Amino acid sequence: MKIGFVGGGTGGHFYPLMAVAEELNTREEKPDLYYFGPSPYNNELLEKFGIRHVYCPAGKLRLYFSVQNVLDIFRNFFGVFIAIYKLYIIYPDVIFSKGGYTSIPILAGARFLNIPIVIHESDAVPGRANKLAIKKARYIGIAYDNVARFFPSEKTALVGIPLLNDIKQAPANPHELLGIPNDKPLIYVTGGSSGATRINNLILTSLDQLLPRYRIFHQAGMANLDEMKLVAQGLIEDKSLLDNYYLEGNIGANTIASLLTASSLVITRAGSTTLFEIACHGKPSIVIPIPEDISRDQRTNAYAYAETGGATVIEEHNLSKNLLTQEIDSIINDSARQAKMSQAARGMFLDGASEKIASILISIGIEHGS
Repeated sequence: MKIGFVGGGTGGHFYPLMAVAEELNTREEKPDLYYFGPSPYNNELLEKFGIRHVYCPAGKLRLYFSVQNVLDIFRNFFGVFIAIYKLYIIYPDVIFSKGGYTSIPILAGARFLNIPIVIHESDAVPGRANKLAIKKARYIGIAYDNVARFFPSEKTALVGIPLLNDIKQAPANPHELLGIPNDKPLIYVTGGSSGATRINNLILTSLDQLLPRYRIFHQAGMANLDEMKLVAQGLIEDKSLLDNYYLEGNIGANTIASLLTASSLVITRAGSTTLFEIACHGKPSIVIPIPEDISRDQRTNAYAYAETGGATVIEEHNLSKNLLTQEIDSIINDSARQAKMSQAARGMFLDGASEKIASILISIGIEHGS
């Protein structure tokens, strides 16, 4: 049996694919796994789960003006022909797509070759790639109840988001694993795998207000990381407070699990995979979505998630260090509110997505191969 994966350009698309691959590797069918796309997002995980990368070009669908939009029309056009050729050679029994711009040529090629497709929609509104695949899809997994109205009910199921086992497991000694003393509340700040410039800058300018009372672990992305370290050292007036600040570019699944176990509060963008990781560990959060003119889904995700009571939302155009500090203090200093938010976050999490999707893929693969 051969199963193809496609999706993304971001960790929010890639890591759920890897979670399903992790589950498939435990099944007795032991299917051959392929990842289609311009470049592997994380080579180590592909190797870990025995997934072969198959190059297929794709053009990004931007919401803003860029000369690259014109070039990417041609990338997608030629990508479809390359996808058809590569799919014909490998001929997977089923394709699992997480959406995103890299999936479009592969989904078009699979449709041409009549290869079954399973799609998963992580966001509270469907992405454009998944919309294009609705008619062809055999099964559609969703993470938010209210997105079901966009898909045919007879082949749509609420499953949550597949998460890697290393993310879901809460270590018994997270502070020790992180090398962070457990003497003050820990705030985990993450802008996603690429970081978030506005959040990064705001945290840096707020350090003098926050570090006397909290320890902060700041996952800021790799861009300008060295410069950020120098800025932080320059902005913190009391140099002894530098010991309370931990700045990293990108971090692995085990570190994320430790942070989500040890932290009192998470400050984050509104990528659905990150929100469900937070929900899995039942942590209160402050969600700062990417503005709607840049990303259509994050604002909707943020409010759909916050409706449960597990998070508060601060829109980027309202963001200021005083507002952020005030919201942090109001959550951490109110134990009843913290407990209520934690319970609400846990209630948002649905476990078993990887197992459900893996079972569907195996079932379709057996049917297609017979």
